[in-house]
Amino acid sequence: MAELSLPHDSYFLGFDSSTQSLKATVLDSNLNIVASELVHFDSDLPHYKTKDGVYRDPSGSGRIVSPTLMWVEALDLMLQKLSKSNFDFAKVAAVSGSGQQHGSVYWKSGSSQILSSLDPKRPLLDQLENALSIRESPIWMDCSTTAECRAIEKACGGALELARVTGSRAYERFTGPQIKKIFVAQPEIYDSTERISLVSSFMASLFVGAYAAIDHSDGGGMNLMDIREKAWSKVALEATAPGLESKLGELAPAYAVAGNIAPYFVERYHFNKNCLVVQWSGDNPNSVAGLTLNIPGDLAISLGTSDTVFMITKEPNPGLEGHVFPNPVDAEGYMVMLVYKNGSLTREDVRNRYAEKSWDVFNKFLQQTQPLNGGKLGFYYKEHEILPPLPVGFHRYVIENFSHTLDGMKEREVEEFDPPSEVRALIEGQFLSMRAHAERFGMPSPPKRIIATGGASANHCILSSIASIFGCDVYTVQRPDSASLGAALRAAHGWLCNKKGGFLPISDMYMDKLEKTSLSCKLSVNAGDQELVSKYASFMKKRIEIENRLVQKLGRC
Repeated sequence: MAELSLPHDSYFLGFDSSTQSLKATVLDSNLNIVASELVHFDSDLPHYKTKDGVYRDPSGSGRIVSPTLMWVEALDLMLQKLSKSNFDFAKVAAVSGSGQQHGSVYWKSGSSQILSSLDPKRPLLDQLENALSIRESPIWMDCSTTAECRAIEKACGGALELARVTGSRAYERFTGPQIKKIFVAQPEIYDSTERISLVSSFMASLFVGAYAAIDHSDGGGMNLMDIREKAWSKVALEATAPGLESKLGELAPAYAVAGNIAPYFVERYHFNKNCLVVQWSGDNPNSVAGLTLNIPGDLAISLGTSDTVFMITKEPNPGLEGHVFPNPVDAEGYMVMLVYKNGSLTREDVRNRYAEKSWDVFNKFLQQTQPLNGGKLGFYYKEHEILPPLPVGFHRYVIENFSHTLDGMKEREVEEFDPPSEVRALIEGQFLSMRAHAERFGMPSPPKRIIATGGASANHCILSSIASIFGCDVYTVQRPDSASLGAALRAAHGWLCNKKGGFLPISDMYMDKLEKTSLSCKLSVNAGDQELVSKYASFMKKRIEIENRLVQKLGRC
């Protein structure tokens, strides 16, 4: 293995271009973090006037976008910050990154020429202002494409057939429906677009000074790629828009090299001209890498702007719920994923309404209320939810005659709970929903263990609820930003694969030394009491019964 070791005294730089920020994490050749930096869009780039990194259409149409050039300016600012901290760019052997999944960028005809001739004396922002045919990128929070989703499903033989081929039924946030909406509503803009990138391949394109390929893992979140063949699906392409394949370009494995770093970065920031740019991928695939998720039976839960549950498998078996993508660090494997739009922003909303805008008060309320919340059950949707497909709204119920069986359990709807019960109803509701949908999707119950990441994974009270509801030990990683860490690890993995001339398992890089790296995780909370776990199972069944009725009555699709 010595000949495949990472070059001594070298760095691997990983970025995460997420909804609310751009993060950077640097690993050394021993896979330990040596530097990190953050650009927060709302506070560091206030002139874009975003809230939570996005623009929401005030008409209630569900349209949610981000200013594309904000991501470019964030990269300018990030590299300036690293430069001012005396970071030695010349030591970086490879760069890779993570982008919020599904978001799309539209390059105007002629933009490849701009990309290939960037002037190192000028910021990126100044040179790319006229490179886009649409200046606001649709992102994963958007839910304005329901009609396009149904049309694509119909053209592909139904929702289940589309899921069988592309890994998911049609979802409003997925890139294919978003492209179809632009083609139908603004055909002249579609015609003037020469390349459509994902957020990940857009950022990679800046680093190589040419259009970077979409990788197989992030390509799985588009409703356009055949997940088994790892090639564009002709049927899905034709159902979406004419001439689309040429606008999307090639696909590539996530571990492949997109190219050497562009001269712009060599001259402006003194990167080594031999620095490799490894394909960027989506934030969830990068988290799979950063969490070293390589044991079937482990579940990972990412607690961020959205909450995400994922695991790995060798057998893709997509259905009408959830998603299956190719695994970014296993050439033969897949990752399965469930996504909940109401994550940290909804937790913050409930904190602000009922816990004096204080996490200390929020946590105190969680600690002083009993598990099962005296039968109080809540559904809290600050945003249109993906799973289940329900609109904005709060729904509260009190379950009477609570027992282990559904027989005799009656619920009555109420307007509100006392503040401590609101907090517990939110947290229990979020994780009961996760457990129910994870079990329905075929994820293990109980899991061998859960690895928690994302901002809220630092909250021990929330982790305790997860352990009680799922009935397994909960581990946390050293750093909650697993996507940028995963990107840095993937930069190193791509460097090694390139040196070998083909794929090698990523675990070869850290096998037998995981505890000595920044990738190690620690036990945070032991599994919950088994009697309580089984009571939660009954509570969960009642919740799903109510949820199914809400979907029948209010469901968006």
